[in-house]
Amino acid sequence: MDNLNIHSTASLYKAFEPDTARRIAQRLEIHYTPIHASWLNIAEIEIGILSKQCLSQSIPSCYLLISNLVKYR
Repeated sequence: MDNLNIHSTASLYKAFEPDTARRIAQRLEIHYTPIHASWLNIAEIEIGILSKQCLSQSIPSCYLLISNLVKYR
């Protein structure tokens, strides 16, 4: 996880009843990314580029999608 302030077990207690939050929190093992992790910025930039170039386009039919998948295998 990144170091955003909502990524803590305290946020579970805001979203759920105490018993449910405690049960969920006991199952979690949270590992935060280092603050200096430059790879995270690179990954976020790449996801942004992909979403603008690829995900914004719609595929007109399932047939076209499958035929393109087969063609590029």
